[in-house]
Amino acid sequence: MPHTDLPSPARIAAAHAALRDHVRETPLLESTILASEAGALRLFVKAEGLQRTGSFKLRGALWRLMQLDTAARVRGVVAFSSGNFAQGLAAAGRVLSVPVTIVMPVDAPETKRLATAALGAKVVLSDHGDAPREVVAAALARDLAAERALTLLHPFDDAEVVAGQGTTALECLAQLAEAGAVPDVVVSPVGGGGLLGGVSLAMRAAHPGAAIWAVEPEGHDGMGRSLRAGARTAAPGGPTICDALQAPMPGAVTLAACQAGGVQGVAVPDAPVTRAMARAFEELKLVLEPSGAVALAGVLSGAVPVAGKVVLVIASGGNIAFDRFAECLARAARTQG
Repeated sequence: MPHTDLPSPARIAAAHAALRDHVRETPLLESTILASEAGALRLFVKAEGLQRTGSFKLRGALWRLMQLDTAARVRGVVAFSSGNFAQGLAAAGRVLSVPVTIVMPVDAPETKRLATAALGAKVVLSDHGDAPREVVAAALARDLAAERALTLLHPFDDAEVVAGQGTTALECLAQLAEAGAVPDVVVSPVGGGGLLGGVSLAMRAAHPGAAIWAVEPEGHDGMGRSLRAGARTAAPGGPTICDALQAPMPGAVTLAACQAGGVQGVAVPDAPVTRAMARAFEELKLVLEPSGAVALAGVLSGAVPVAGKVVLVIASGGNIAFDRFAECLARAARTQG
């Protein structure tokens, strides 16, 4: 499949069939309490933080490696990531016996760096100074690919990665059907857009009338800005607790996928994110990292309109150290008090 082609529903279905033996079917949790708080008719949370490696990223990484020919698998791959794709790709490489090198920003969470190395990947740190960390890490990954004849993989701007991440939606649809529900509103976190790109294509094909929302941290809302502008547009950046959602702008493939999926975008500040982390822990017993809780934050804060609707929220990841999780919950308590 050429890099710029969008995956068809059939392609996403093929990925779903191929991945079933390798990924975990994560729970779809319904909460009447959170639905009441949001004003929704029903509210479901897809717990992808309980996926192997702690996020949805394994799906796209595995499917992407499955597309390599034998020679490329033997040589190995290189990619840049602040942590979640790094762990997903490392685990995928272990499953398929593909050597993996990951370039990670020096300020990426230590827990994610250690977990990536523990899964067998070679970790190379990049020091970005005042420059955008993803830009510097990507440049180093390109250099390593050229020097070592490795296949360079992009963590989100790749049609096959988008197809693999889109399997999340197919799993959700089967689980919703079992619960006797049809989604009116689908809400997902967005960094580079690989997850929502695949989810929006699959959801739009199955339920053309569903409203699909991208939720991003304030200052890092490159997808929302790009959707409104009709072209890739960089966000200004700035401090955020959502370390996994700091891509400067969406990819060409992911923006095209979200445009085709009819996605709308909103941004939320940190306070609703920590509040969503607390509510997910209290009501669903889920541990979410800030980036994994941002979609729920969009719903509970009212940034995404859900009144009287059946709502599907994707909780994309739970890779967070205990002390930082406790700090976020304490912060949520202070802002509520």
